[in-house]
Amino acid sequence: MTLPLLARAGDRLTAFIVYVGELAVLWGRIMFLLFTTPLHWYRFLIQARRVGLGSFFISSLVAFFIGIIIALQMAYLMMQMSAEIYIPKVIAVSMARELAPVLTALIVAGRIGAGITAEIGSMVATEQVDALKAFAVDPLKYLAVPRFLSLVVMLPLLAFFATVIGIVGGFVICYFKLSLDGYLYWQMVCDALVPKDILTGLIKTLFFAMIIALVGCLEGLKVRGGADGVGRATTVAVVRSFVLIIASDCFFTFIFYFVFNI
Repeated sequence: MTLPLLARAGDRLTAFIVYVGELAVLWGRIMFLLFTTPLHWYRFLIQARRVGLGSFFISSLVAFFIGIIIALQMAYLMMQMSAEIYIPKVIAVSMARELAPVLTALIVAGRIGAGITAEIGSMVATEQVDALKAFAVDPLKYLAVPRFLSLVVMLPLLAFFATVIGIVGGFVICYFKLSLDGYLYWQMVCDALVPKDILTGLIKTLFFAMIIALVGCLEGLKVRGGADGVGRATTVAVVRSFVLIIASDCFFTFIFYFVFNI
């Protein structure tokens, strides 16, 4: 009974290592193309607009409600200890370091990552990628690089605005429900947030962006079996992006805290 379980666990671990290796190889190829060949700026701007403006409303709305939820939950506990004054600090640090980067990445992975897989997968299924190769056009350069770069540029910006809007959501509760002075709220937020808090969140979003782009492109390029294969690849891409984002967030939090002490 134990041996089959160990064998399956070993197979899963091997498959995971192989998959991470595929992502690393794809990352190396994209970085090589990014720095050695001219960039299709028009395609990059199209993708950047799609990632940034297209995801801004939903990510900001989620961040706003998350800020409200944190304030309400913290108020329930802090009021028992007469420590409402510390709620702005908790909201600011938690949004900047963890919640805004992770939630924004998950939203973008579900919205943009799935779209990347579906688009590239459809092109593979309809042999458009083969047509690009026939015209001596590198599919990675034409399809993957603009999407990769747009996510790397826009996701940190989305996370930054989500942090600000989440703090505004907390302000709504603290000001109107807890009767906390508005000037004091923002002073506590500014005192709590130091450059390392913002920097750690932005560093995480860079890696989250690369994960979303790499998984979406890899699963799209691996599509087989027509429309049914595109649907399966899209589902797999979203699930794997979510898992890798959460796992990498845990890893970087561990590194920042225990190695760099930040």
